[in-house]
Amino acid sequence: MTSRKTLLRDRDGSGEARVETVELFFDLVFVFAITQLSHRLGHHPTLHGAIETGLLFVAIWWTWVYTAWATNWLDPNRTRVRFLIFALMAGGLVVSMSIPGAFGEKAVPFAFAYVAIEVGRGLFIAASFRPHDRVNYINFVRILVWQIGSGAFWIAGAIVAEHRLALWVAATGLWSIAPSATFYVPGLGRSRAADWNIEAHHLAERCGLFIIIALGESVLATGDTFAEIAWTWPAAIAFVGSFVGTIALWWIYFNIGAERAVHAFAASREPGRMARLAYTYLHIPIVAGIIVGAAAIQLVIAAPAGVMSVPALAMTTGGPALFLVGTAAFKRAAGARTWPLSHLAGLAALAVLALLGRGLQPFQFGVIVAAITAAVAIWETLSLSPRLHDSEGNPA
Repeated sequence: MTSRKTLLRDRDGSGEARVETVELFFDLVFVFAITQLSHRLGHHPTLHGAIETGLLFVAIWWTWVYTAWATNWLDPNRTRVRFLIFALMAGGLVVSMSIPGAFGEKAVPFAFAYVAIEVGRGLFIAASFRPHDRVNYINFVRILVWQIGSGAFWIAGAIVAEHRLALWVAATGLWSIAPSATFYVPGLGRSRAADWNIEAHHLAERCGLFIIIALGESVLATGDTFAEIAWTWPAAIAFVGSFVGTIALWWIYFNIGAERAVHAFAASREPGRMARLAYTYLHIPIVAGIIVGAAAIQLVIAAPAGVMSVPALAMTTGGPALFLVGTAAFKRAAGARTWPLSHLAGLAALAVLALLGRGLQPFQFGVIVAAITAAVAIWETLSLSPRLHDSEGNPA
């Protein structure tokens, strides 16, 4: 048993770590962040706007996922840990509010709040590990060095407007390669995935809940946009197609993939390595695809008839394509013997639609995309369900 003085979760193996209510409370800030990102992309449907929004999304993702890793180790029932989470929420709220003007007048509050979150959390975790776990204390010192290095680029970009995009790309890139570079620091060496004693069920559940947050934005985009326009037949068909497409995305991730992945994760000899690949890196295209799809929903339902604009076409196919690429890679990394054929076929169908569907009206295009994602969900369910359990009914 752990000492009452420690801020770490009990790792005595007596049960799975629970997702606590304060962690769900923390996620409310990211409901707002996802909404801000999808609206920003919908209002700036250009290549430059997509690059900026994509960079902001990756930054937001790292903030959330590293906090999920943190509460996998830290005990959210400790008062000091709860106050850390509340402080991170406050910083996250400033970051989220700054998203629309992050590359303009709100660059300074965005960058300073973001760096405060990353460095502050790193200092807290390192201090929490120091008296109890020397190996992970050194791990977090290494991580802190990378956070400070990335933070310097964020601050510089906020101050030097003419080089902001380049500096923030460098900041995001540095932080994104850090885990795959094993947080190497001269004199401190490398972190080993074997030392990251992750509790699999907790992190898998946290990532699943973030997928729900992102899908919730698709539902909100569908309802909010449809409520604000005249209810014509093309708009109604676009509404139904968007809702069915969102259900299909939920089904593709949760019906089979998430269950199989958590069993593979829990049984892994190196859960830290799987957590880094499957739940940290490979969830980026999954969530990004949902956000792009939510922005596309706003464009299609708001203007369901007429000529399909290039941005609407790109986002309506690109969002589901990103999602299918991410879920296919996630399922492969989680132990699937081959790449899921249903997902590959769905990607091929989306590519054909993008090339040949320019003459379709937006509501027609959106319904076909929804039909493709629904077909992927049905195909995978029919092909894999009989093999999910052994003869005694246990998960295969």
